[in-house]
Amino acid sequence: MIPLLFASLSIGAHAALTFAPRAELVTEVHIAAPPSEVWAVLADGASYGRWNPFLTSMRGELVVGGTLTNTMRPGGGKPMTFTPTLLAVTPEKELRWLGRLFVPRLFDGEHYLLLDAVDGGTRLRHGERFCGVAFWFMSPEQFRPDFDAMNAALKARVEGTG
Repeated sequence: MIPLLFASLSIGAHAALTFAPRAELVTEVHIAAPPSEVWAVLADGASYGRWNPFLTSMRGELVVGGTLTNTMRPGGGKPMTFTPTLLAVTPEKELRWLGRLFVPRLFDGEHYLLLDAVDGGTRLRHGERFCGVAFWFMSPEQFRPDFDAMNAALKARVEGTG
């Protein structure tokens, strides 16, 4: 009886993780500067605490497969430090990492910053693809104000208005 109970729980947990909800949050901002200038600010993790209200610290070498130590302050609340793995680092084009809470598919976030040269400036697409059982109980939309605040602060920093 007990082994059957554990087998049922194991199958249920596996199914929950396999079919975990997926969602994506995408934000965008136009910055009146070339991608090289936007990248210079994004790549300078040591300065994040001076301008970034959401991702207040980013430490580590920007190399694919490397690990960052990031501190975020969602909603201006309590800081949370996490150690995502870098998936893509293409200067002036893309910065992408995968963060996890404890185990895969509990709360996974593939965060990205994509830069495109447009209209004499840069279009920044800033988003995250979420997957995990935690999303049965929460919505990625709760992070939109944080992403928007970071975008506005980045724009002000690059354009010299903030």
